[in-house]
Amino acid sequence: MAQLEVDAEPGEVGFDAGRLRRIDTHFRSYVEQGRLAGWTVAVTRRGRVAHLSHHGLADVEADRPVVDDTLWRIYSMTKPITSVATLMLLERGALQLTDPVSRFIPEFADMRVYTAGSAANPATVPATEPIRVWHLLTHTAGLTYGFHHAHPVDEMYRAEGFEVGVPRGMDLAAACEVWAGIPLVFQPGTEWNYSVATDVLGRVVEVASGRTLEEFLAEEVLGPLGMGETAFSVGGDERLAGLYTPNPRGGLLRNTALGDSATRVPAFLSGGGGLVSTAADYHRFTQMLARGGELDGTRLLSPRTVAYMTRNHLPGDADLEAYGRPLFAESTFRGVGFGLGFSVVTDAVAGKVLTNPGEYGWGGLASTLFYIDPVEEITAMFFTQLMPSSTYPLRAALRTLVNQSLVG
Repeated sequence: MAQLEVDAEPGEVGFDAGRLRRIDTHFRSYVEQGRLAGWTVAVTRRGRVAHLSHHGLADVEADRPVVDDTLWRIYSMTKPITSVATLMLLERGALQLTDPVSRFIPEFADMRVYTAGSAANPATVPATEPIRVWHLLTHTAGLTYGFHHAHPVDEMYRAEGFEVGVPRGMDLAAACEVWAGIPLVFQPGTEWNYSVATDVLGRVVEVASGRTLEEFLAEEVLGPLGMGETAFSVGGDERLAGLYTPNPRGGLLRNTALGDSATRVPAFLSGGGGLVSTAADYHRFTQMLARGGELDGTRLLSPRTVAYMTRNHLPGDADLEAYGRPLFAESTFRGVGFGLGFSVVTDAVAGKVLTNPGEYGWGGLASTLFYIDPVEEITAMFFTQLMPSSTYPLRAALRTLVNQSLVG
């Protein structure tokens, strides 16, 4: 089992200890005011853990506190893991970024693109460009999510049973077949739209590797990194945190229907949002990235591949404000581009967040997040279980609180 513990005094790695404690003061107030049940936060610099804290309850109803090995639904923090798996296959020659997705999933040949009309009677035109692997990695494929509620194509996804989750019993291959039969929101490569693209990517990993996504991740990513607590389901493990939403009358409401899905073995292996993990496990994933693809003698990617996938890949070095659609995402839009599986800060001034260009990371639907700042050699993670993640400005707050504590 991966362990996470402080192994550096803050001053040893350039932090002011008093300022670093502001992280806990700030986020404790969320628990005291009934806005979060509980949380874990961890901050490292130069590979050493300088701050680790827990506060509040993992399960309000059971009065169970957050502890080191609490299990968290990481939702879209699964996406970087699937993206790393894809780049591992790229390094082995099993796929190319420019490959049409139809090479692996034939149903994605001859796609059509929405132009006008209702969800029931849409007008479409042929796609002028095939969906390619890099489009999936960058969310520029023209796919969408049913929960956006922003476009007639979103409505078509919901009509097929795709809002948050998939129809019960449907597997990944079947889901991809349905998505391929729905028009795209735009021509591939012309815009950015947060979507099921990483789930489709998970199917590409399956076909390219000849293994299920669960097998590939376990054998090639999670196992080698020592992430033994990270999986697509956790059975009846009582360490699993409760999943909550804000109660309009104050406090929190438990979302049992969605939360309990993590206790069942899924038919649908979601490369875009299906994993449950611990802070210690995900810490190992962030350290592998921060070290250029290697951890404790195990190398998953070359340093050049990590540097390449954490650059902005949006055409013209555009940010999400210019290239994306004004809807939900796990990132701010101004001054932030998108790489091969990660948001990437391109202009910290434009984004009005205290950070550095080149910072990359992502978050999950239940307000978990991580980021890596190569300039300052920092990694930071925050775990809680409140959805949606847009409820509170946790991401911006964590970046500011970490960076204001740096003095050396």
